[in-house]
Parts: sequence; C-alpha cells; structure tokens
Amino acid sequence: MKYFGVFFLAMALLTGCKKAEQVKPSESGVSIAVFIPGVMAGSAIYEMLAEGTRKAADEFNASGKRTAEVTVIEGGVNQAEWETSITTLAASQSYDLIVTSNPSMPVIVSSVLQKFPNQKFLLLDGELAGNPGVYTFRYNQREQAYMAGYIAALVSLENNQGGAKTIGLLAAQEYPVMNNIILPGYLEGARAVDPAFNADFRVVGNWFDAAKGAELAAGMIRSGATVLLPIAGGAGQGAVQAAFEAGAKVVWFDTNGYAIRPGTIIGSAILRQDKAAYEKTMLYLKGELPFGKAEVAGTADGFIDFVEDDPLYIAAVSQTIRDKQAQLVSRLRSGELKLD
Repeated sequence: MKYFGVFFLAMALLTGCKKAEQVKPSESGVSIAVFIPGVMAGSAIYEMLAEGTRKAADEFNASGKRTAEVTVIEGGVNQAEWETSITTLAASQSYDLIVTSNPSMPVIVSSVLQKFPNQKFLLLDGELAGNPGVYTFRYNQREQAYMAGYIAALVSLENNQGGAKTIGLLAAQEYPVMNNIILPGYLEGARAVDPAFNADFRVVGNWFDAAKGAELAAGMIRSGATVLLPIAGGAGQGAVQAAFEAGAKVVWFDTNGYAIRPGTIIGSAILRQDKAAYEKTMLYLKGELPFGKAEVAGTADGFIDFVEDDPLYIAAVSQTIRDKQAQLVSRLRSGELKLD
C-alpha cells in the first residue's frame, strides 16, 4: 500500500511539479516531504531547505533508532497550484511531516488543515501561531532588510555624490512581510545613513519574468536609483542585468550573491535556511518540535547575517564602506542593536 500511495502522489502532482524524488517510507520509520514552492535549480534558498532536512534525516538514521526518509517535491512557479499540490500530499497520508518555506504558506496550510487536520507541518519563513498541527520559524527580516538598506545607502552616496538619494526595491509580489517588514526595514537602514533617502518600490507580479524585472529595474535606475535590492526569484536576474548595463549596483538577499555578477553585487544579506531546516527537523525527529508555536530568530541567533569576508565583496566595495558596514553588522551580531 505504501508503494501505491507514492505512485498515486507522483501521478497526481505530474502537472504541477517539475521533479519529484520519491522514496518509500520505512514501515517502522518517519516519512518527510519537502515541498519546494518553485523549482530547486538556481534557487539556493530552496536548495538549503532540502539540504538541511536531509542532513537531519541522515544524522537521525545514523543513530540506528528508526529510519527517516525524505522526499523532495517541486511545486513549480505557478503559485495558484501550490495549495492543490500540498492538499494532494496531505491526502496521500504518506508523510508524517511536510516541510516547506514561503511567506504565503501559512494561509495555504491553514486551508489544507481544514480538510486534513492530522497532517503535521514545519514552515520556515512564515508565521502561524496557535495551530496544533503547525510549527513556524520566521527570520527577523527587519534586520536583514536593514543591513541591505544600510549598505545600499553607503554605496549610493559614494557613487552618486550630489545625485538623488534613492534606492530601489524590486519585489516579485506584494505580501504582508514585504510590505510591513522588508520594505520599511530597507528604508530604515538607508535612513540610518542619511535621513533624506527614499525607496523606489516596484512589483513584477511573479517570481520568474526576468524581462519584466529588467524593464522595471531600468525604470528605477532612470529615476535616480543607483543601488537596487531585487527580491524577485528568477525575475531578479533581469534586474541584475539591467544594473550591470547601466553601471548601477545590486544588493542580494537571502544567499551569497557576489558571484552572480562580480562588481555589480555589492552586498549579500543572507539567511541560514539550511541551519533552520536542519535544527527544526532534528527536533521533530526527536519528538521535541513545539507544534502550535511560532518563533522568530535573527542575527544574534545566527540565522540572519551579512557576508563580509567574500573576496568579491572586498574587491567591489571600498574599505571605508566595508568598515562602516562591519560596525553595523557587529552590533547586530552581539545584540547591542536590536530590531524587533
């Protein structure tokens, strides 16, 4: 019956998933599905999600107590299909735990749990408190955005002396965390450098349209923004290309992006999704994950950081700016500066 359930799941997800690595759960073990809301290729944040979950399973299996099997399923770039795909996963009753990561997931999972209340979920990069079937772990993206805005303003002032005090933020979509935390935090960081800074905020409408990303980024640059922060998935690649062609700069978000376009990427404000996926999956496997709880962690906890030791960063940014950015990051790491 287990094989039949996995076969049925693969067939049901065929139209909505780009790839599924199907593993038969052990009769006496734990089965975990990692749902990727998008595709793994080219998405380091989702690669880290799968990597951290698998690492926890491997270490758990090495203890010899039980076996934990991990199945990775890609949901594709059409967000409208994600709820159907997760519903199918829950309906299969093949997985003890579904692990996923995206700010939109709390709403989707809440809907799925109305039909399948016994399914357990581990959600990263989202928040949903009080549901006994869900544990959520959200990153302090105010700190992350603040670091990005700070370096953006420093570089903008150095490269655009006498010009408009404007930084750009290109988002794939509008959602509560973007509108209420990331955008204000980004501007807050810039204004810590100079209160006169403003943010040019534009929205692609999806996570994959690189041509539209390039078009919007070029418009921001024409309007005076010389440093951009794209949070737009594949559409962000278009923004990087537009910045490169115009001589503008880019701050990268979530992962180390310096190698994407050396010299154009001048900052990387990262989150440690691999660390979170590993630690929280291991807690689940030990029976210690506090379902119903929503937790937040940031720079002082080791889940948010700024990459300042990459040779490409050192080559692209002046010593003066690196020193100022290092002072800010040090205050966040030590807990001296707290941004709730």
